Amino acid sequence: MPTISVQQSLLRHLLSQHGLTHDVEVMGDQLPLMGTDIDRCDEETLDIEIFPDRPDLLSGETLTHALRPFLHGTEATPDMKVSESGITVAVDSRLSEIRPVILGAIVKGVEIHGGEEEMDEFIKSLMDHQEKLHFALGRGRKRASIGVHDLSSLQAPFRVVAVPGTTEFTPLGETSPMTIDAILEQHPKGIDYAHLLKDMDTYPLILDGSDAVLSFPPIINGRHTTVHQGTKEFFIDVTGWDERACEAALMLVCLQLQERGGSVYSVEVTTCRGDTIQTPVGEGVVHHVPEELVVNLLGRSFSDEELQHAINRMGGRFNGKSMAPSDAPKKAERMSQASAGQAILEFTMPRWRFDILHPVDLVEELAIGHGYEDLGEDIPKAQLTAQPRGDHNMRRRLRESMQGLGLMQIQSLTLSNENDQFHNMRWQSNHDVTSITNPITIDHTMLRQHLLPGLLRLLATNRHHELPQGVYELGTVVRNHRNTDRLAFIMAERSGGFASVRGRIQALCNDLGITSWHAEPLEANDGPWLAGRGAKLIVNDEWVGCFGEIDPAVASLFDLRVPLNGAEIDVAALMNLVSDPV
Repeated sequence: MPTISVQQSLLRHLLSQHGLTHDVEVMGDQLPLMGTDIDRCDEETLDIEIFPDRPDLLSGETLTHALRPFLHGTEATPDMKVSESGITVAVDSRLSEIRPVILGAIVKGVEIHGGEEEMDEFIKSLMDHQEKLHFALGRGRKRASIGVHDLSSLQAPFRVVAVPGTTEFTPLGETSPMTIDAILEQHPKGIDYAHLLKDMDTYPLILDGSDAVLSFPPIINGRHTTVHQGTKEFFIDVTGWDERACEAALMLVCLQLQERGGSVYSVEVTTCRGDTIQTPVGEGVVHHVPEELVVNLLGRSFSDEELQHAINRMGGRFNGKSMAPSDAPKKAERMSQASAGQAILEFTMPRWRFDILHPVDLVEELAIGHGYEDLGEDIPKAQLTAQPRGDHNMRRRLRESMQGLGLMQIQSLTLSNENDQFHNMRWQSNHDVTSITNPITIDHTMLRQHLLPGLLRLLATNRHHELPQGVYELGTVVRNHRNTDRLAFIMAERSGGFASVRGRIQALCNDLGITSWHAEPLEANDGPWLAGRGAKLIVNDEWVGCFGEIDPAVASLFDLRVPLNGAEIDVAALMNLVSDPV
C-alpha cells in the first residue's frame, strides 16, 4: 500500500483556510475509518498507509479535502468548479495505437504562502503525489501517466504527435538534447519505462504552439517546462490506456492545486478518434442504489436526514428518492436492481472517486459515514442459499484419497516466479504467463502454472522436521490467463522411490474408480524427474499428469537434500474422463 507523510502544520493551515481547527487526537481516532492505516500520528507528523481503494487520499491537500466533511461536518463538494480556458489540444490520429487517451487541464492562481522552503516543500509534495498516482491508478504509468508543467513557459495551442525515435529534445534533468532512442536506452527514466513503448516505431510527444516539447509520455517531461518556485499557473497532461484512471488522476492533481487556492480550467481536446471533448468534467457522477439493498446489507433503513448526513461525510450528496418503474421485476434479479414498487436512492459522488464501481460500494460509504457502531443488530435478510460447485464431488473424493494416503493438505501462494515454475523444474512455458505488473519481490512475479514448486518450497521451510513428510495441494493455477485446477503431492521419505509413488497413484486411481490407466516413461530432463524414474499418467488413453522421483539436482535448487517423490495431475482433464458416481 502507498504510504504518505504529511506535516500536521500543513493540515492545520489548509483547514484554517475554511475556519476549521485541526484536532490531532480526533483525527488519529477517526482517520482509519476512511481507508488508512496510521503508522505515526503526533503533533508534528502524520504517517499513514492508504488502502488501494482510496487514491483520493494520497496527498496532504486531497486528504484535507476529504477530512473537512468527514471530521468537521462541512458541506461536501462532489462537484469541482471548472471554467473553460479556450485552450485546445489536438491529438494525432496515429496515437490510437500508441497512447490513445489524452486529457488535459489548466490551473491558475496557485498561491504558496511563506518563503522558498515552503515552496520547495509544495513542489516536492506535488511530484510525490504524481508518483503515488502513477502507482495507485497508473499501474506503473501504463494505464495513466501525468505531466505537470509551468504554463507561463508555454504557448497555446498544444498538439500531441507521433514522431520517430530520431527526434531530439532536452529532457528534464539534462542540459543538452537527446534523441528519443537515446532517452529510452540511456536516461534512467527511459530505462525504467521503455517497456511501455516496446516494439513501437513512433512515439508520442506533446508540443506547444512554438513546437517546444512539453513531454514524452509516459517517460519524461521536457526541461523548459519544469515547475519552479515562481510557478503559479500549471498545465497538466494525463495520457494512457484507461480512460477512468486517466480522468481520476487528472482531477486529483487539479484538486491538490485547487486546495492551494488554484482555479481549474478545462481544455478542449480533439481526440485521436476525431471527437471533441472538454476535460476535466467537473460534475460529479450520479449513482442509483435500491433502498432494499441498503436494508438487506445493513439491517436497517435510514431517514433522508440520515442518508444525507452519512453520504456528506464521505464527500457525496444525497439527491432524493424515486420509485422503481411498474414494469420492473417483482423480485430483483441483481443486487443493483430495484424490484417493482421499491424506492431507489440517488447519490452524487466525486468523479475522482475511482473506487466506486457498484451500488454495494455506496452501501459501504453509507455504513462508514453513518458509523458501524450505530447500525444496530439484525438477522441478514439477503438470501444466503447457494448451490454446490459442479466439481464438488470430484474435489471431495480427491481430498479423501490424499488424506487416506497419509498426506496433509496445504494451501500455498498463487504467486510464484519464473525460476521456480520453469527453470528450476525443467518445465517449458507452453502457456501464456500472467505476470505481475508491479511485483513487490523477485519471488512473486507471476501467477503460478504448477503446484509442485510451492510444495518443494514448503518442504524446504520445514526441512528441520523429522521424516517422513507428505503434503498435497488441490489448488488453482493460471494458464493462458484462465484459472484451472490441479492436484499435486510430494513425499519426503528415506525409503521412497518410484515404486512408492506408483503405489500412491494406483491407490488414487482405485479411489476414483479408474480402471483403465497406465504409465508411460518420460524423456530425460522433461520436468523435475530423475532420468528413468519419471512417467506420464495415462487415463483412458489421455495424458492427465506426471509422477516420479524428484531429481536430486532439482531438489538441491530448493535447498532439499532428502529423497523426494511426487506427482502433479490436471483435475479438469481428470473430470472429463472419470464419471462421477454421486
